[in-house]
Amino acid sequence: MNAKPLIYLGLFIGSTIGSFIPSLWGAGYLSMSSILLSMFGGMIGMWLGYKLATY
Repeated sequence: MNAKPLIYLGLFIGSTIGSFIPSLWGAGYLSMSSILLSMFGGMIGMWLGYKLATY
């Protein structure tokens, strides 16, 4: 199976979820915590997409 679509899907979903988490404590969507968690969520999503593709 081609790994690229799963990696992109993981990146999209992970960064989206990561950017929405700071809104739970009242931070804005463009706050520093939102940007950092979006980056962290994207990296985790890419890793999970790669693991699913190579499984």
